Amino acid sequence: MSDNSYGTTYGPSTPGAMNVTAAQTYGAICGPTSATINESTCPAPAGLNTTNPAKSHITAGPAKPAGPGTTYSDADPTYDICSYLPSADGGDGGTPAGTITMGGNNIGAELTKSNTTWGWFEGGFDDGFVPGQGTPPSTAQICSENHANVGGATQNDYSPHHEPFEYYASTANPMHKPPTSVAMVGHTDQANHQYDIADFFAAAKAGNLPAVSYLKAPKYQDGHAGYSDPLDEQTWLADTINQLEALPTWKSTAVLITWDDSDGWYDHVLGPLTTQSQTSLDALTGTGQCGASASQVPVNSTGQPEQGRCGVGPRLPFLVISPFARSNWVDNTFTDQSSVVKFIEYNWHLPAMGNGAADNAAGSILSMFNFGAKSANPPLFLNPATGERTSKAAALRAEPTSF
Repeated sequence: MSDNSYGTTYGPSTPGAMNVTAAQTYGAICGPTSATINESTCPAPAGLNTTNPAKSHITAGPAKPAGPGTTYSDADPTYDICSYLPSADGGDGGTPAGTITMGGNNIGAELTKSNTTWGWFEGGFDDGFVPGQGTPPSTAQICSENHANVGGATQNDYSPHHEPFEYYASTANPMHKPPTSVAMVGHTDQANHQYDIADFFAAAKAGNLPAVSYLKAPKYQDGHAGYSDPLDEQTWLADTINQLEALPTWKSTAVLITWDDSDGWYDHVLGPLTTQSQTSLDALTGTGQCGASASQVPVNSTGQPEQGRCGVGPRLPFLVISPFARSNWVDNTFTDQSSVVKFIEYNWHLPAMGNGAADNAAGSILSMFNFGAKSANPPLFLNPATGERTSKAAALRAEPTSF
């Protein structure tokens, strides 16, 4: 585990999700005042039926150049049907004007370009549908699947503003189309690499895990204060890792566990201001608290300042679970959310994001691995309810409900 890892910037879930997938919150083409700097109104995406969104057939399209805005808060993605339905997270059915469209690069686009299999897998993305198993859900169903948390409160599983790739035209799956087959998970088809968690485990059991996978828990198990609980989160993490450790592919797997923001569970360590900003919207402690040095404001590829990226943010937990993880080790290398992007770039020989993104300067997580160890770490199975060590048979006795 690391004791010196941070959010790349201050802010809630959406900026954190972008930092862990694009190393960047700059590049917004449009978005509301409540969530973007240099805002402008987003037009309706092609295929959106604003009178009856459930009848929409939204299309995304090719990659768009980075815009002049910075995303600093949560607003739903333009290229997601669930941003517009009352049944989705948010409850009132949004409008195109209140959504965000991002331009520029992300790690998914780079993985696609390099023909590397990958995917984002989120609870509730398509109501748990797996190709060849039952009937695909309706639009209303994919946006309203729900479960009860440990306290008995019912929560929608899917949250549009937790899905970073839906903000970019190049990687969005606006209508939450399922993959054409389990064999196509990780490859480019109508799903465009955006899936339900059920698709991940269907692919895993079929022996075709993508090379790079991002997994996002359904809301009731994501540990967010107010609608989830640490025990819900523990259940999801232990269930997920138990299943992964039981697979033949475990011998070549590394699980990185991190968070998109502190979710209200604040840490006592204040990180250094490595990227400064001089706006009234930076989420530190108040206006003018994020430094006064213009030279420490990141700049884009044309030399223009990218205000609104105050960071690093709060200290966050970061763990590596793998046969190659360094045993009995607390790593103090200075890292942030964009270090995940940096690791993917390193391991799959991809270029840096560019345009002022944080990955180029981010600390490396390689010191958390020991690839030269004489023997690999054995699997460790945990009881999801208690967190205590248990047998493989007991850990796998029940199929997790969120898969």
